Amino acid sequence: MIIFAQHMWLYLLLLVPLILILYGVGEAMRSRRVKSFGDPALVEALMPSRSKAKGWVRCVLFALAFMFFVIGLARPQIGARLAEKKKHGAEIMIVLDVSNSMLAEDYSPNRLERAKLSISRLTDKLRDDRIGLVLFAGTSFVQLPVTSDYTSAKMFLPGITTESVPVQGTAMGEAILTAAKCFSEQSEKSRVIIVISDGENHEDDPVQAAKTATEVGAKVYTIGVGSPEGQPIPIGGELLKDKDGNIVVTRLDEETLRKVAREGNGAYVHAGNDEFGLNPIIADIRRMEDEEFGSVVFEQYNEQYMYFFWAALVLLVVEMLIGERKGKRRLFDEK
Repeated sequence: MIIFAQHMWLYLLLLVPLILILYGVGEAMRSRRVKSFGDPALVEALMPSRSKAKGWVRCVLFALAFMFFVIGLARPQIGARLAEKKKHGAEIMIVLDVSNSMLAEDYSPNRLERAKLSISRLTDKLRDDRIGLVLFAGTSFVQLPVTSDYTSAKMFLPGITTESVPVQGTAMGEAILTAAKCFSEQSEKSRVIIVISDGENHEDDPVQAAKTATEVGAKVYTIGVGSPEGQPIPIGGELLKDKDGNIVVTRLDEETLRKVAREGNGAYVHAGNDEFGLNPIIADIRRMEDEEFGSVVFEQYNEQYMYFFWAALVLLVVEMLIGERKGKRRLFDEK
């Protein structure tokens, strides 16, 4: 299989036939000028060293050199094929709270944006692990299935908002169970769920969900986002108010998050502005037994442009060496 990394250069190949056409037109105009001087045969006899054939050969060689040079610019590559490569690591499911309370600004710029930044930095540090993402508010869904494609994971992050889940609330237990279903069969001994939430207003039983997750071999870690004293929730330029007109203050529920981590055989970390909490959790994950994953990936392409550049150079050198004069003939005079 051959692909071209810079295929836009291939449009210049349209000039190859144009080079030959222009040369042919030039030769026709030259012949017409020769006729204007007199008998063409007589005029040609006055220039016995000029070779029409060599002129065409030089033109064809130049056109071929130009063609090979353009193909080289397009960077032809070969050798791509699917291959299965083995990697060792853990499978990590990030469970991210996107409820309105995550808009509180006790972190800069707010809880949700700070969490997204931390996840992005986490993907930069991963090597052979696999990562997935579950979003939750009043319900949950898989934003990114478990994968080793960290680039895709980072691409999803900027578009995550509190509107990513249409139903408001904090269904943390459902989200943990959703994440527990996402692991592959290859990760029986290295399954990790990391819940990032303020833990407030949970509508189900996240503690029981964490216990259920351990039954499939997963460890549940929790990161508490927020402050115990609480912060108001800015929405649409105003502070969120309840039905009585009072400003809603969202507070970190550390007790629930600690229970979830305890039942999930993991650990609880309170997120700070400098150290969000993912690094110590990843350090703990590194002590787990790594699993071997089989990933189907494209093997690296082999560049071929240099061969086309060499061919173009050789053709240009030959074209310059040919010249336009006929070769000298040495004949023995007959006696």
